[in-house]
Amino acid sequence: MKSNRIALRFNNFFVNNERAIHELNYLFWECTRRCNLNCRHCGSDCAADYKVKDMPFEDFLNAILPLKKISKPDTITIAITGGEPLLRKDLPECGTELRKNGFLWGIVTNGYVYNADIHRRLLSAGIGAVTLSLDGLADNHNWLRNNARSFANAVTALDLIASCGRLNYDVVTCVNKKNIKELLPLKEFLLEHKVRQWRLFTIAPIGRAFGNDDMQLSNEQVLYLMNFIYEARKDKRMRTTFSCESFVGKYERNVRDNCFFCRAGINIGSVLIDGSISACPNIDRAFVQGNIYRDNFTDVWNERFEIMRNRKWTRTGSCLNCKDYKYCKGGAMHLWDEKRDNILTCLHQQILSAEHTL
Repeated sequence: MKSNRIALRFNNFFVNNERAIHELNYLFWECTRRCNLNCRHCGSDCAADYKVKDMPFEDFLNAILPLKKISKPDTITIAITGGEPLLRKDLPECGTELRKNGFLWGIVTNGYVYNADIHRRLLSAGIGAVTLSLDGLADNHNWLRNNARSFANAVTALDLIASCGRLNYDVVTCVNKKNIKELLPLKEFLLEHKVRQWRLFTIAPIGRAFGNDDMQLSNEQVLYLMNFIYEARKDKRMRTTFSCESFVGKYERNVRDNCFFCRAGINIGSVLIDGSISACPNIDRAFVQGNIYRDNFTDVWNERFEIMRNRKWTRTGSCLNCKDYKYCKGGAMHLWDEKRDNILTCLHQQILSAEHTL
C-alpha cells in the first residue's frame, strides 16, 4: 500500500481550517430515548420504558430556527436519532415542518418497525436520508440486537429503502467477534439487496458494550477488518468505507475516502433528549456545552465547543508519546470520558501490535 504521509499532512491543513470556521453541517436530534430493542452494544443504554419523556418537537424547532439567520438551512442536515425515532408517532409531521423551514432531514433506525406505510409517510414528509443497521446475517444480527425477529424486519426495511431511487441511504454494521468472519457473505447479501453504500464500525467500550469481551476486536481482528475493507473497496458495485471513529495509520485513504477527521463539535452538533447541546450523541455527557432550555443554540455553537476544536488536552496517557499524534489528535471524541486521562481504545496501536507479531 502506498504511503499516506503527504495526504495526512494536507489533511492537517484542512482540519485546522475547518476547526477555525466550525460551520455546522450535521445536527443530531435525540428525539427519544425509547427503543423497541435491547441491543447488547448500545452506547446510549436505551429501553422501551425509558423514563425521560420524548422532547416536544416545538422545543427543538424553536431552538434551531435562529440558525437560518447565519446559515442557509439546506446546508444543515438534521439526523433524527434515539433510541428508535420511529417510535414517535409524529415523526412524519416533524419531518414535514423541518422541510417547510428549509432543513434537510434523515433518520438513524434499527428498521424493526419500518414498513411500507411508514416508508410512504416518511417520503411524503420529505425525508432525504436513512441510516439502517444490519449487523451480520440472521443469527449474528439477532444475537447482537437481542431479538429473534430483528434481522427479518431489518431486511424488509432495507428492501423498501433500497427501492427508492431518491433516498440517500447507507447500511451500517457494528463489527464484533461473532460477526467478523461472515463479512464476506454479508457483503454479497447486501449486493443482492441492491445496497449502494456500506459503512463498517468497531464497537467502543461504552454503554452496554463496556466490559463485554464479545464486543471488542482483538488486535489481529482489527488488522483483518482493515484488510477486508481495503479489498472490498475494489468492488465498485458498492461503496464500502470504514467509519470516522479512529485513526488507522497506513490504512488511511485505503479504507475510507478521506483521512481521519473527527468532526464532533466542528461540523457536527446535537440536541440531546433533555435539551443538552453537544456533538455526537455517543460522546460522554461530561462534554455537554449548554442546554436549549436556558441557552441560545447558535450562541453556544459559535462561542463554546473549545474543548472539541482545540484538542491539545488529549496529548496524555497513551497519546503522549505517539509519533502519529500530529495526524490523529487524540482520535474520536466518543473515545474519551470525563476523566480525560487516556483514550479508551486505539485502533492504530492495535494494528501496529498485530503487525509486530506477524
